[in-house]
Amino acid sequence: MIVIMGATGTIGSALLQRLADLGVPVKALSREPEKLRDQIREKGRSTIEVASVDASDPESLRRAFTGASQLFLAMANSPRQIELETSIIHIAAESGIEHIVKISSPAFEQRSPVAVAGWHQEIERTLSESGLTHTVLRPYAFMQNLMRLAPTITTQNVFFGSMGDSRCNFIDCRDIADVAAEALTNRKVSGQIYTLTGSETFSYPQIASQLSALLNRPISYINMEPQVLLRNLIEHGHMPPWLANHVVEIQTMSTVVPESPNDTVKCLLGREPRTLEAFLHEYVENFQ
Repeated sequence: MIVIMGATGTIGSALLQRLADLGVPVKALSREPEKLRDQIREKGRSTIEVASVDASDPESLRRAFTGASQLFLAMANSPRQIELETSIIHIAAESGIEHIVKISSPAFEQRSPVAVAGWHQEIERTLSESGLTHTVLRPYAFMQNLMRLAPTITTQNVFFGSMGDSRCNFIDCRDIADVAAEALTNRKVSGQIYTLTGSETFSYPQIASQLSALLNRPISYINMEPQVLLRNLIEHGHMPPWLANHVVEIQTMSTVVPESPNDTVKCLLGREPRTLEAFLHEYVENFQ
């Protein structure tokens, strides 16, 4: 049995569907189990087991992990990341879980530190010390996060950032989910650390150009100084300060540390990763 923690997230929900397609027994965990059951029924997956779990409640975790041999661990980033995921790992080990697949972040960079990457670094250390077999997936920027740019694109034909002309790795969350499924069902690829990217890098001006052609109207990218972008995200984007800082730190890192794609997804899945062009075509209605 595979337990999916983060089953309502972008990666977790795609993984749940992939494992169901493969006929693999899974248990999906959520703080809102009825809502998750409704989502699963809508997709015709009513046979998937759902359990009510609160990541801060050890007893609910122990109940959920009973009888399971593998755990997929993906939690939304938060200031409690280290505390919660460290506790989950310890409880998983005590409960008989043998293998954990964890969604992490690109390796921590001293040249341009990202606080959240440091959190994941600490959690990875806990995994290494746990004695459990573990597979760590370190994906770069999610294509799905480009949806956050949609509000100003739809209303003002513009989006903002602080990456200048720097090129960034992007990856579709569905490719991350497919790699996770492979790690959970194929022992030959488990127990490793994988950095995941798409097949190309893109700058924000290039994304603006793609959107302009796709939407048949000019879309502009406006570059801001990091501190100006930070204030904009907090005051106008209504982001909590820690998350706004995270976004700015990631964009600053891309201007300091050159990014380039790798072929890990292709090697593991035997196919090319989804392209940014295909993603934008698929979700074009969100930007209209």
